[in-house]
Amino acid sequence: MYTPLKHLGYKSIVVNLSDVYAMNATPTQVTLSLGISNRFSVESLEEFYEGVYAACEYYGVDLVGGDTASSQKGFIISVTAIGEVAADKVVKRSGAKKGDLICCTGNLGGSYIGLLFLEREKKIFLENPQIQPDLEGEDYVIRRLLKPEARKDIIEFFEQQGIVPTAMMDISDGLSSEILHICEQSGAGAVLYEEKLPISELSRMAAYKFEIDPTACALSGGEDYELLFTLKQDDYDKIIMNEQISVIGYMTDASESAVIITKGGNKHQITAQGWNAFK
Repeated sequence: MYTPLKHLGYKSIVVNLSDVYAMNATPTQVTLSLGISNRFSVESLEEFYEGVYAACEYYGVDLVGGDTASSQKGFIISVTAIGEVAADKVVKRSGAKKGDLICCTGNLGGSYIGLLFLEREKKIFLENPQIQPDLEGEDYVIRRLLKPEARKDIIEFFEQQGIVPTAMMDISDGLSSEILHICEQSGAGAVLYEEKLPISELSRMAAYKFEIDPTACALSGGEDYELLFTLKQDDYDKIIMNEQISVIGYMTDASESAVIITKGGNKHQITAQGWNAFK
């Protein structure tokens, strides 16, 4: 209801390219399959494809095929992204070692807060269609949800600096969920520091309007499409000048599990409260 179809087309491509970048690869092609009900006009599909083409052009990938079929209800979108990377530079989730630095790009939590604003305005509108949405001043968090970007720039930076992360994935289901995936796949534990989590001041102020903790949004929100990666300590000097990268913790022994140390110095077990595709 609150997602423009052009934005939806753009986001459908970007979130899949993000998975390719998360393996330190460069996306080259995408396929797009759609299931469409008769509720959608030709004009609305053209609007959706405008967003698809805009994303393909911006990221330099080719739309090479797919399938279009009718759907009994709704609108089903399936995208497959294909990329390339040298065999010795592939990064999986399983390579993190004790002592590696835990890093992430950009800011976290904004997309979830943007969703809260849109859900709130939708509820008000459904109760009284005469009331127009009030989203003034919340452009940043709304954009984080409706028009995310994949971190092509970071993969290019790694290439320039000769950096190969030890493990990496994108943050689609929330930081907590993703760090637990890396711990599990790598057979390691992790320590995160709350004070090190990168949260935009705009996101922080927006979260306070809902009386929720910005840290909780960063840990469990999801859909930020930033990169979470681990790095050998020897590479620290290579990332120190990049303002888009934050060091948020370090990897430990598997016996120590995954914990976060709060600003007050308390230690808490990290639990995954983000999206689970199989529940």
